[in-house]
Amino acid sequence: MIRERLFPATVMPDRNWWHALWPDPDGVSQALGIEPGMTVVDLGCGYGYFTAAIARRVGLGRVIGFDLDPEMLEQAQVACAGQPNCDWLLGDAMELSRLLDEPADYVLIANTFHGAPDKTALSREVAAALKPNGRFAIVNWHARPREETTVLDQPRGPSTDLRMSPEQTRAVVEPGGFTLEKVVELRPYHYGAIFVRAS
Repeated sequence: MIRERLFPATVMPDRNWWHALWPDPDGVSQALGIEPGMTVVDLGCGYGYFTAAIARRVGLGRVIGFDLDPEMLEQAQVACAGQPNCDWLLGDAMELSRLLDEPADYVLIANTFHGAPDKTALSREVAAALKPNGRFAIVNWHARPREETTVLDQPRGPSTDLRMSPEQTRAVVEPGGFTLEKVVELRPYHYGAIFVRAS
C-alpha cells in the first residue's frame, strides 16, 4: 500500500552512494539558509541523513522528520539518536499542514520533488504548513542526462525525462503560493531552489 503512494522514481538509494554523493550534509544545510532556532520539516526524510544535519544546525530549534514509510522513520530515528530536538511524523505529504501541530519556519524536500504527481498542489500544501514568510527549499538534480551523473562509477538519480531545471521548478512552485528567493549550487549534480511563502 505504501509503495503505491510513493512519488514515482523516488525510492531511497543505497546508503553507500548516498554518502558518496553528499559528503557534507552540514554544509548543505547551511547553504540552504537553515538557521539556528528554526522549526524545520524534512519532508520525505528517508534515512534521516539530512534530518541529523538539520538538527545540528538548528540547535535549540526543532526538526520534524516526515515520511510516508514507517521503516524509513525508524531508520531516521536511529540516525538522529541523542539529538533531543527531533520529532517524527508518519503521513502523506499532501496532508502536511493538517498533521503538523504548528506552522513551520522552513520545509525541505530533497531529491523527491521531481516525482510528485501534482507539484503545484504539493507546493500549495507546503505553503499552508508554513508561517508567513516561511521558506520552502527543493533540492533537485540538474536537468542533465542521467548517464552524466555518476556516483561510484554508475549513473544515478531519476531518469533524464523526470529532471527539472530551476526554471521548470519555479514555474510549478510559484503558483502554489511562493516567490523564488534564490537558487544555490549544490555540486556536483544538484541545485537548491529556495522559495519564500507569498504574503
